[in-house]
Amino acid sequence: MKIGIVGDFSPDYSSQVAINDALMHSSRKLGMFIEYEWIPTATIMNQLDSLMEIYQGYWIGPGYPDSMDGVLRIIQFAREHNLPLLGTCGGFQYMIMEYVRNKMMLKNVGHEERDPQAIQLVISKLTCSLVGQKGEVFIKKPSRSFGMYQVENVIEQFRCNYGLNAEYKKQIHEAGLRIVGTDSVGNPRIIELPEHKFFIGTLFVPQLSSTTDSTHCIVDSFITTLISSSED
Repeated sequence: MKIGIVGDFSPDYSSQVAINDALMHSSRKLGMFIEYEWIPTATIMNQLDSLMEIYQGYWIGPGYPDSMDGVLRIIQFAREHNLPLLGTCGGFQYMIMEYVRNKMMLKNVGHEERDPQAIQLVISKLTCSLVGQKGEVFIKKPSRSFGMYQVENVIEQFRCNYGLNAEYKKQIHEAGLRIVGTDSVGNPRIIELPEHKFFIGTLFVPQLSSTTDSTHCIVDSFITTLISSSED
């Protein structure tokens, strides 16, 4: 079973390196063999057909991708074909972008980091940066995320400056992309599609909390879902 990690990898980017480590931590704990490799975003649009046959699931990693269109295309493919997909930090943001553009059909939405002049900024700069911060996340039930954590509030690590524009929160939630994790004042921290096999995005960076002795429940569940999906 092979996972495609969508992003432009840098060994100096701790949140990206931690994805490799977290996958190994969880696979060893679960006794499941997995393979993974990073997919440079600028190559995606030219090799879509082959990419869609190689991988059984995708992790949309943090970072500023060379090709936003490539990232959004992989997310759309995973969403429409019920393939397990996890997005963290920037991945959370691009999962929202894809859903708004291709499911809700709001074609003029933009991401403030990439297109600050966009008319509809669905992803905007956070009032207070969360880079290097730890914060409390309140998890709603029933939700898949609550099923993984089995508690209603947790502390997670953040590395982000951007998040969902509050103006779109209600619209997105009612359109089916559920906001199931928030901070103490209701700002989105976890999104999921309830009917999907595994479609979860976190504004925080769960891979940074993973260790050999204490894996992260989201990564465990992602791998378990991938394995069970490949056996169907």
